[in-house]
Amino acid sequence: MKRREFLRSAAAAAGAGFTLSHAQAARKAKGVHWLVGCFNRPWTKWDLDTTLKGIHDAGYRITGLLSSTKEEPFIGSGATPEYLKGLKKKIAAHGLTANMGALRTRHDIPLDDSIRDVQKQIDNAHTLSLQYLMSFGVDRPEHYDHYYRVMAAAAAYAQQRGLKVVVKPHGGGSGASDDLLRCLEKVNHPNLTVWYDAGNIIHYTGKDPVAELERIVRYVTGFCAKDCGQQKGEVMIQFGTGKVDFKGVFSKLKAAGFKGPVMVECCALGPTPDVVTANAKANREFLEKVFADI
Repeated sequence: MKRREFLRSAAAAAGAGFTLSHAQAARKAKGVHWLVGCFNRPWTKWDLDTTLKGIHDAGYRITGLLSSTKEEPFIGSGATPEYLKGLKKKIAAHGLTANMGALRTRHDIPLDDSIRDVQKQIDNAHTLSLQYLMSFGVDRPEHYDHYYRVMAAAAAYAQQRGLKVVVKPHGGGSGASDDLLRCLEKVNHPNLTVWYDAGNIIHYTGKDPVAELERIVRYVTGFCAKDCGQQKGEVMIQFGTGKVDFKGVFSKLKAAGFKGPVMVECCALGPTPDVVTANAKANREFLEKVFADI
């Protein structure tokens, strides 16, 4: 009996040790350290120097050139070499690096003209040493085929220039997972992937961003961070005040091997740049807390 009791105790101790080691491993594996950047969108009512200062003061070191203006075409096909040279210096002078430019496609002109236009934008992005070109899909069904053909050409040309092309949920032809999968299938080029936007899934479709992510998660290479409370609802709000389940979305991305980046697109606006900067900082801190807990 003593021998049996000894063996039982030894087995129990071994089992406890096994359980403890797994718990320790789980704790070590908890959390992610994805790169977090910030788009220029919240500061567009002010000049670019104010915008870049705000992004830096909010604790970001990466920015994305999302929302162009008349004064700041960014990678637009009308941007001049002199403008691009000055823009690159200005971004660096504020202690920032730009990783993304918005790719605007036209579908009211002949296909060849549309392709030449996006190739010019790709060349401009290359001049700025960007990594990603973001498309927003297309709204009108009669433009879908034209868009797919333009994007196939854009993906191939960008790959030659060392840039990655991504599409984000944005209604119409890129509204939800079915639309995004159709887009990827029609374009049929490995240099087109998805930057997921959980807030836009709610805003444009009213669907559950966690459920929608399930079917496309293997194609996701970046994330546009925003919150939203309801379909067609406001997106310039603070994270955690809408209906996006950030922990649920990021947990699913982590399980799929997602590596980032995560780019903050929105925050609550305000009457001064400093208010916007404080809100952008709070949204960054919100994400960092979620990252530590998944």
